[in-house]
Amino acid sequence: MSLLQLAIIALLQGTTEWLPISSSGHILLAADLFQASPRDELLINAVSNLGTLLAMLIYFRKDVMLAIGGGFELVAKPFTEDKTLSHGARLAACILVATPLAVLIAAVYEHFLPESLLKDMRSIYVVAGTTIFFGILLWWADVAGPRNRKEEDMTLWHAFLIGATQAIAALLPGTSRSGITMTAARALGYERTEAARFSMLIGAPILAAAGLYGALGLMQADGSTSALTLQDGLIVTGISFITGLASIWALMAILKRMSFLPFVLYRFALGAVLLLGSPLVGLF
Repeated sequence: MSLLQLAIIALLQGTTEWLPISSSGHILLAADLFQASPRDELLINAVSNLGTLLAMLIYFRKDVMLAIGGGFELVAKPFTEDKTLSHGARLAACILVATPLAVLIAAVYEHFLPESLLKDMRSIYVVAGTTIFFGILLWWADVAGPRNRKEEDMTLWHAFLIGATQAIAALLPGTSRSGITMTAARALGYERTEAARFSMLIGAPILAAAGLYGALGLMQADGSTSALTLQDGLIVTGISFITGLASIWALMAILKRMSFLPFVLYRFALGAVLLLGSPLVGLF
């Protein structure tokens, strides 16, 4: 792949990773347009997660440090007399329970599903269908009923349910990991900015695992299995970091002022263009 093609994919990843519009779906379409091999597309998507992860860690650095401190508190808690949990410890516990199921499903998806099934699940029609369907769910969750809970009100059960939806995004391109977790959080009654913030925080472990997988894959590439190099991965990571930081800032600014409607409409428009036979479809 050319440097320009890599830059475009990195821009897409950084811009869409934290928005509820599916980064994997956009990258899949771009990779098909550029005729990248399935393995190269997977590695690009994976390694670019390192950039968007770093962007999130910097933007939410106070929450991240709070959760890290809370993690140490959880480890020490069995050896202390006081069993009450601080805000940081509860946040760390919520992130921990939200992670395992999605990681397990992603591992099964990558290593155990037949290649023919993987190809079918990554078709343009699946991307279009999931883009529209989960856009409808996001719209419903955003407008139905009172939504005024904050992260401090979150229970471990709610955290598990929100985190478990990430497994669906791992299976179906076009779903949007951030989108479906924000949908679940809104359906459970959390404010828009709180839903977005928690969605990004629980995404950290999965993005870290995916990013390390992509980096390892590039380091082990010998030219026969991938046309990409580690230098390509560093370029993708750098671009996705810059655009990811800008994307998070824009998302939080939007959600403080309005609903998820702009993202819902975008999903509808994109899905409709794909399904109704845009001239671009022939290129994919």
